[in-house]
Amino acid sequence: MRADLKTVQYMLVRAIEEADRIVVGRLVLELWGAHTAVAHGQVFFPASLPGFLVEQQDQVVGLLTYAAADGFLEIVTIDALRRGRGVGSSLVEAAVQRARQLGCTRVRLTTTNDNLDALRFYQRRGFRLTALRPDAVREARRLKPEIPSVGDYGIPITDELDLERWVAPR
Repeated sequence: MRADLKTVQYMLVRAIEEADRIVVGRLVLELWGAHTAVAHGQVFFPASLPGFLVEQQDQVVGLLTYAAADGFLEIVTIDALRRGRGVGSSLVEAAVQRARQLGCTRVRLTTTNDNLDALRFYQRRGFRLTALRPDAVREARRLKPEIPSVGDYGIPITDELDLERWVAPR
């Protein structure tokens, strides 16, 4: 192979299978600090939810879990273990496609006020801010004490923000 040619490394995006549950549980614990995620007063157990894995060279490089109800597909967790390589975008697009398959009209997610990188990422992919819950993280900490008090860029974590992307029917 010529030195000036880049090797293309393909990503495989696939649905989580039962055989993946141990890996998903380990990743959730490692990345989220607990086996639970909390949003808008609801406790989720991501390792038991449907979702997607992104694999590259037989390694998991991305994970998304979701819950679907009432016309929404809610992204509960999303993690790109290799940033800037399209992993997160691939996961979002897989979620949008699944929302269409399930007949959902919107994809929704919740983040916190400190997560500026996520806010930029989601808005660039068609999500719009739809709700602000001031001081909601105080209640979330009662359900999940592992939530830190200070987050990205030294910003105190206090509020929840919802973002949504409309999904056009097929």
